Amino acid sequence: MALRFEILGRFNRARAAQLILPHYECQTPLFMPVGTQGTIKGLTTHQLEDIGCQIILGNTYHLALRPTSELIDELGGLHKFMNWPRALLTDSGGFQMVSLLHLADITEKGVTFQSPVDGKPMLLTPEESIQIQNRIGADIIMALDDVVKTTITGPRIEEAMYRTLRWIDRCIAAHNRPHEQNLFGIVQGGLDPVLRDICVRGLVKRNLPGYAIGGLAGGEDKDSFWRVVAQCTAALPEHKPRYVMGVGYPLDIVVCSALGADMYDCVYPTRTARFGTALVPEGVLKLKHKAMEDDMRPIDPTCDCMVCKTYTRAYIHCLVTKDAMGSQLLSYHNLYYMMKLSRDLHSSIVEGRFPEFVCQFLQKMFPQGDVPEWVCNAMEVAGIDISSCCAPFSSIPNKVEDTQNQEVKQ
Repeated sequence: MALRFEILGRFNRARAAQLILPHYECQTPLFMPVGTQGTIKGLTTHQLEDIGCQIILGNTYHLALRPTSELIDELGGLHKFMNWPRALLTDSGGFQMVSLLHLADITEKGVTFQSPVDGKPMLLTPEESIQIQNRIGADIIMALDDVVKTTITGPRIEEAMYRTLRWIDRCIAAHNRPHEQNLFGIVQGGLDPVLRDICVRGLVKRNLPGYAIGGLAGGEDKDSFWRVVAQCTAALPEHKPRYVMGVGYPLDIVVCSALGADMYDCVYPTRTARFGTALVPEGVLKLKHKAMEDDMRPIDPTCDCMVCKTYTRAYIHCLVTKDAMGSQLLSYHNLYYMMKLSRDLHSSIVEGRFPEFVCQFLQKMFPQGDVPEWVCNAMEVAGIDISSCCAPFSSIPNKVEDTQNQEVKQ
């Protein structure tokens, strides 16, 4: 295996670790920005290094279409092509079964896509997915899985889970760079605990370098979301990294870290930046609002990022959605926020103050004590007492469960 995973600290299920990959020594918990085609929109690789980014995620399907994996290989691999010295992870292309479902036909052989670039059919098999990723050269590569939205019910969930297990063996057989790249398996099974358990046990038998929890963040209710994460992290090996795919809300990352997960990725911080929204400890700040036009404060007075040190809310308000600089500045700030959150999670676990960190995080986001019930339930399973920052549920009328995008009140 081309990785080492050393746990440096714990609090109940939560753990902080060092993840040593061929191109970088990472500290977990960690968040990975999504650079679909070898770039985080609007930011240079030097800026990403400056803010402490450890791993960037690239998309196998899109890179295979353009500029093509053959060209990337010919030019020395994706690290060299995009001038990124730290770690890379490529997904398998499987997520496009959901995002491009109207263009995809799924069979036992693989997935046939109609290319959104030129309209031509493209067959992505487990073997081809791995061969593309071998050429791209990322530190971590993902097995091709059969992805189904968690909001779907019925026999399709079971079919996808068993197909994922059959495909993992084809992925392992096709992987020709195991000493340079780490193949992670992906746990599927929808919201069915029996299917999830079968998939976990099947993947663990293959003794892979790491494991991902897939199929979440697709519209399922939060109570189901955290329970799947808790079930899978409890069953996956202690000495290997656990990656919850597609998770990028700060609150979700704190909860999943408390439940024993290590790695996360999502387009959310950069996508929401392009819509003029900044991440702050209290929730989100919408810079498009008229109230911002004469506000001379930084986005977040407690933030040490270049944007908060240099620009005012009023200035960014002038730019958002009108000038590329606006989304660049907000993307920089939002990713800085996510990297700092990752560092704070790591240090609080190592230093034995994780429960205090969780309570402080929740108090800032929910100053009225209206912490969602699903968070309270998850923290109880994680063994973290958050009673000091929670109001009794009976005193919170009409509480909204999904509070991630609550806006900061001015």
